[in-house]
Amino acid sequence: MSDWESDKSADWGDKPVEPEKESKPFFGRKSPKLPPESGRDWKLIEKLVMSLQAEQRRSRRWGIFFKFLTFGYLIALLFMIKFPLGDSFEGVAGKHTALVEVNGPIASDELASADNIVGSLRTAFEEPNSVAVILRINSPGGSPVQAGYVYDEIKRLREEYPEKKVYAVISDIGASGAYYIAAAADEIYANRASLVGSIGVVAGGFGFTGVMEKIGVDRRLYTAGDNKAFLDPFSPEEEEEVMFWQSVLENTHQQFIEAVKQGRGDRLADDERLFSGLVWSGEQAVELGLADGLGSASHVARQIIGQEELVDYSRRKSPFQDIVDQLGVAFGEGFASQLVESRLELR
Repeated sequence: MSDWESDKSADWGDKPVEPEKESKPFFGRKSPKLPPESGRDWKLIEKLVMSLQAEQRRSRRWGIFFKFLTFGYLIALLFMIKFPLGDSFEGVAGKHTALVEVNGPIASDELASADNIVGSLRTAFEEPNSVAVILRINSPGGSPVQAGYVYDEIKRLREEYPEKKVYAVISDIGASGAYYIAAAADEIYANRASLVGSIGVVAGGFGFTGVMEKIGVDRRLYTAGDNKAFLDPFSPEEEEEVMFWQSVLENTHQQFIEAVKQGRGDRLADDERLFSGLVWSGEQAVELGLADGLGSASHVARQIIGQEELVDYSRRKSPFQDIVDQLGVAFGEGFASQLVESRLELR
């Protein structure tokens, strides 16, 4: 036996000799084994990347949402421009009683503006099949200018169409500027619990001079004209200015009183409180001559006019304008206008 053969073990030929494992390069199919600290770092990076991707997806979704919202808003605006207001009646057929609503505050930027009410009244009077016109009123009042415009137009239409009578019917409230309008009608009706009257004028504001002194704010106002800063809320109140403004209110109040006297005539009771700004129930209004009787619009159409069928000639907001209002546009406009405007009102 040779030395080479004697060096072999007993089980030398039983197992094949395994070749040495070659190390694979770093960029191969399998990454080198990393220490535990490195593994935690990679997991943290992976979570960070995933959260960034999720945030990007959310941002894209919100971007798409606001694009659709803007697009829908623009479409609604286009429809409002094309169809700003719609008359609520369609294809009038047969004899009927025309109905025009005065609902809400009376102001140029409200649905109960003089332009809207007068437009509806003209259409109702011009319709050959309308036998009479009912003004259904539910309003606390508003602008004396708007109310006076409607009052004058009702008087004119009554003269132009003497065969058609106008009946004002007050539901919940017909006060101040709303009663100014009602006074132009041939007759006024109300519910026994309606609020009627409030024949007066009010104007209000705020004074901030005390607050400004406490916080150390100086008022710097530059004008050309002695009274250009008339009743400035940031300046001390001047007695002469207050007296002048009171004369304006008294003059407007007198216009209101004359309109009511002209409209109601000798039906008014001899009671000095009538023009004090007080408000009365419907029953009291009948006793004082501010109203002619108790009844609803349907009662007046059926029992007084004798033509029960009512056709509504009132102008209303378009459906698209309602959608925009629900989105909060109208709320924003109303809130801003209340902050910056101070209007003379009949109430």
